[in-house]
Amino acid sequence: FVCTQKELLPCKSLPETLLFQLLGLSIATLNTVTHYGLRFTLISNISLDSNAYRVIHHAAFYFGICLSMTLILAALLSSAATVRESQCLTAMGFFCFALAFCGLIPAACWRYTHSTEVEDSMMDVYDFVYEEVRRNTSSFRRHELTAIHEAFLCCGKHSPFGDTTNVENKTCPSGQVHNEGQDCLQEIQNFLKKHMDFVFSLLGVTIGFTVYGMILTSFLWFSIHFSSNLYRKGKYILR
Repeated sequence: FVCTQKELLPCKSLPETLLFQLLGLSIATLNTVTHYGLRFTLISNISLDSNAYRVIHHAAFYFGICLSMTLILAALLSSAATVRESQCLTAMGFFCFALAFCGLIPAACWRYTHSTEVEDSMMDVYDFVYEEVRRNTSSFRRHELTAIHEAFLCCGKHSPFGDTTNVENKTCPSGQVHNEGQDCLQEIQNFLKKHMDFVFSLLGVTIGFTVYGMILTSFLWFSIHFSSNLYRKGKYILR
């Protein structure tokens, strides 16, 4: 607990500051794992310039870094404002929370308007590599397809006839039979759905705490402002 020197300004606890810092660090950690994870980097490196996944991959990374830094900065400014009773620092903390809020709302809207764009772009990458290998146009693509199978622990695409093509025989992990393995398109979709659900659950929590931070800094600013005026009330200077 930190108590101010003015009697009219109540003592203010600061567990919220640590909470916002932990939230910012959690976003930074998740963002780093997502950006540098094996499966995501593999698809990003294979995707063509015409595919939208690489752009989304890098844009999400920079957005997450900026968001985490903004939340940590807002928490530090709010903590310093409480200790020093500074209206300027409080206003800067409110601005950081408002800036984070203005970035989170478009991200949440994009989630619902482009709910399948990420998984569609990832599956398009797999389809492209698979077809290139099936036509035997590039031996380099065969190594990429093998890397995808090993990363996602899947094996080709299930045929409606139930047979295994030469693509699966040459690129699937050793000892894995096609009809016992996971369909790669389905595996990519399931993996990405779980990951995106977790990401946007954290996004929703962050929006809620950002609104709480804006309310908290507003209350702190008005408390410092009115207590400062009342502290000097009744004092006169003889001229």
